[in-house]
Amino acid sequence: MNEQQNIEFNSQIRKLQKVVGVGVQNLEPRPQLPQQQNLEPQLPKEWEVVPLDNKYIEFQNGLWKGKKEPYIKVRVLRNTNFNNDGTIDFEDVAELNVEQRNFKNREIIKDDIILERSGGGPTQPVGRVVFFEREDQFMYSFSNFTSRIRINDKLIIFPKFLFYFLLDFYYQGKTNDIQNRTTGIRNLDFSRYKQIPIPLPPLPEQQKIAAVLSAVQEAKEKTEAVIAAIKALKKSMVKHLFTYGPVSPQEAENVPLKETEIGPVPEDWKVVRLGEIGNIITGNTPSKNKKEYWEKGEIEFIKPPDLQNQIITTFSEKISNSAVRKARIVNKGTILVSCIGIIGRVGLSQKSIAFNQQINAIVPNENIYNHFLFYAIQVQQKQIENLASFTTVPIVSKAKFSTVKIPLPPLPIQQKIASILSAIDEKIEAEENKKKALEELFKSLLHDLMTAKIRVNQLEISS
Repeated sequence: MNEQQNIEFNSQIRKLQKVVGVGVQNLEPRPQLPQQQNLEPQLPKEWEVVPLDNKYIEFQNGLWKGKKEPYIKVRVLRNTNFNNDGTIDFEDVAELNVEQRNFKNREIIKDDIILERSGGGPTQPVGRVVFFEREDQFMYSFSNFTSRIRINDKLIIFPKFLFYFLLDFYYQGKTNDIQNRTTGIRNLDFSRYKQIPIPLPPLPEQQKIAAVLSAVQEAKEKTEAVIAAIKALKKSMVKHLFTYGPVSPQEAENVPLKETEIGPVPEDWKVVRLGEIGNIITGNTPSKNKKEYWEKGEIEFIKPPDLQNQIITTFSEKISNSAVRKARIVNKGTILVSCIGIIGRVGLSQKSIAFNQQINAIVPNENIYNHFLFYAIQVQQKQIENLASFTTVPIVSKAKFSTVKIPLPPLPIQQKIASILSAIDEKIEAEENKKKALEELFKSLLHDLMTAKIRVNQLEISS
């Protein structure tokens, strides 16, 4: 390997040591010959290559509901249950009465791989795969738009290794070349798919490869669970803070409340309209016909999709300084709210930005803490939605938006509430960044392990 490859490899190993928590000192890169530098590395001599369609694997097309009794109630996995990372979303699994005779050969069991044969679209090719590991009281099958891949001899092919190879095949965009495009749907050429060459290391190495990749995925899933728990905590905390203020649950019992049109709040809080506490500005879009407004963008230009109920970090476009007189520019600390199409989504600016006509900005008065206002508007999102009138899209006019009511405590209380919620948001952001890093690590390792760029044949993994 050249110096740059060594640096990249060592960096990847350090990441794996830190994240996966297994001893990886024995990971060994496969050396490349000079003439192979720009090609996929050759596979080790002890690896076989076989077509997917071989005597150790069986295929079965998906289930049709059927019309002949007797029926049996089963859970049927559909394309909508496929996550792009190869996991299954069990939140909305269809329960259907299907012909018992059809189900007999179409039951899903542990270690089955399910392949998406129809679906996809311009930005999402067909050919996703998921791995079934669930064991519960329900019976599962798979829809007619999918196929089951089952390994009959697990001493030759380790099921999760094959799954990870097929997942990498999809990530590399290789199903693009074996799909038939029709209007609105894409179909996988299954006969060609079954002929794709499968690298087959010795069984122990297959198992180690699967173990390393599973460890990274499990770390990501644990991070997702942490994120979900923190978000649930935030939801509970928001309700408490905007009802009782920044007091403990024990102290909340002694906080005198008053009923208002937006719910109970402490007696010393006010209820005010947005138009009373700041300057409301509706955005504008400089002419798209004037290239000089957009060619050399220097000022971030915000659209509703950029507003995610958090500090604004994504920007749709940029406008040039020459477009400033045609735009609406607001300074750092301004709150922006989408009021056309997407209703009530909020963002907080960290710099001077411009924004389009679907957004209303609020520049708060001096006695209003902008971070508090940012959270207070989120709490009243339903109120904003209820003000919308409908033409082709929902619209909340500037006049109606100015009537939105929020609770307003004294300034020190505003600051305390915002500080608590900001700390929670920072924790969520840190965990989201960790999840993103794990996703990037997984994809990188997946391809390197499947092409023997990284070897784990000497890796000791405790069971």
